[in-house]
Amino acid sequence: MKKYAGRPFTIVGVNSDSDRKKIRRIAAEKELVWPSFFDGGVIGGPIATRWGVWGWPTIYVLDVEGRIRFKNLRGPRLEKAIETLVVEAEKKGDASKKD
Repeated sequence: MKKYAGRPFTIVGVNSDSDRKKIRRIAAEKELVWPSFFDGGVIGGPIATRWGVWGWPTIYVLDVEGRIRFKNLRGPRLEKAIETLVVEAEKKGDASKKD
């Protein structure tokens, strides 16, 4: 989040753990500042079912239009995908300002 502050980027989490107090404590300890939705405290909750998530963690990287562009990347490949989409979003934003 810090790396992309002020740029067209966000993280949204979905959590299926049953202990909501523990989730909040861990988020505070690790300074996880992005929104995280509770998915009913069960594997196969409504959010996971709708998105076809059957393994945890699952990572979707969406573009500025809300389309899934990458799935389950980690490490340098995830960083590269994020940077690519942020740059695309910035270019798109710059182009719309010229109209």
